[in-house]
Amino acid sequence: MLQTHLSDNKKGTRMIMTNYAQIALDTLFQRYELLPKEKRYHGKWSYDIGVVLQGVKEAYLQTKDHKYLAYIKETMDFYLQADGTIRGYSFDAMNIDYINNGKLLFLLYKETNDAKYKVALDLLYRQLQEMPRTKDGSFWHKKIYPNQVWLDGLYMGAPFLAEYALTFGKEADLTDVIQQFTHCYQQTRDPKTNLLYHAWDEAKIQPWADPETGCSAHFWGRSIGWFMMALVDTMALLPAGVQKDTLAEIFEQTLQAVANVRSTEHVWYQVLDQGGKTGNYLEASASSMFCYAAAKAVQLGVISQQWQTFVEETYQGIIKEFVFMTQEGWLNLIRNCEVAGLGGPDHRDGSFVYYISEPIITNDFKGYGAFLQASLLLQPLTKKG
Repeated sequence: MLQTHLSDNKKGTRMIMTNYAQIALDTLFQRYELLPKEKRYHGKWSYDIGVVLQGVKEAYLQTKDHKYLAYIKETMDFYLQADGTIRGYSFDAMNIDYINNGKLLFLLYKETNDAKYKVALDLLYRQLQEMPRTKDGSFWHKKIYPNQVWLDGLYMGAPFLAEYALTFGKEADLTDVIQQFTHCYQQTRDPKTNLLYHAWDEAKIQPWADPETGCSAHFWGRSIGWFMMALVDTMALLPAGVQKDTLAEIFEQTLQAVANVRSTEHVWYQVLDQGGKTGNYLEASASSMFCYAAAKAVQLGVISQQWQTFVEETYQGIIKEFVFMTQEGWLNLIRNCEVAGLGGPDHRDGSFVYYISEPIITNDFKGYGAFLQASLLLQPLTKKG
């Protein structure tokens, strides 16, 4: 049964609105709790789990309903051993994707004071301290991708580093956080459109890299979505006096560039600026990420309230294009790109054909998690009295 709430429209009349935030949460609990834990959580320390759990965390913060905290704890405890070691994690891989799930450990450590969460947090922080970097200090994406900075990596690492610095008295690291964003922006920005290329190769030798700029060839929607989510999540953490203005300027310039290529359906194509090209398609995860990032930026006062109409149009576009309700009342988010990367053993060449040829799936956690987070901003849950 669909859960609804009443809302006033501009004429002052009352209309019924479906609460997709609550439905997405209920679907998550009902659908995935039917599966064995190994299948529910992929059986590995996979970053996309953290995207969904950020939504569950927001639900907990809004309601203080401990079932949401218990869900996060149960999931993280599937991976964390009693001594704080992490199942499926490799320190030596120097993979920045491994940092993302660690964002949930701050909440668990605060709520439980269990030392194993602090041990895991310290381990992930130490990884960031020892990560290989480009000459200007940007984190490599992984050890197996030398000299490469991917937009995805900003979401994985920067908000974690900021929260660790503020939680455990490492404020000097905030300069590093700011520089991760500014350097990546300088390296990947297209001066004509202000859109950001998916990745940059400092050595300019990768098959996918432009030999003059080092940038990949296309503007992949989700990669910019990761970058924008990272910006707002980091700005939400930073105290006054830190270089928020720098990040806010980067955010607004990027948002305007993204707005310039929004489709008439108010959502975005897989390859952002190639909407009319055969094979391109409207894609759910990037659209949800842009919606979340813009909504949170309005909420934080990073951008003008005038953007709120843009946010609401985008959210309605997402619901129209990508939300499919089952007979059970469960929410499906359709048309998510399953994965996209560059190079590696699959020789991913970063071409237009490559980006549109990756599998398109339903309920991918990256898209579902971003949609859940956007929904909770636009349709916050009623606080219990």
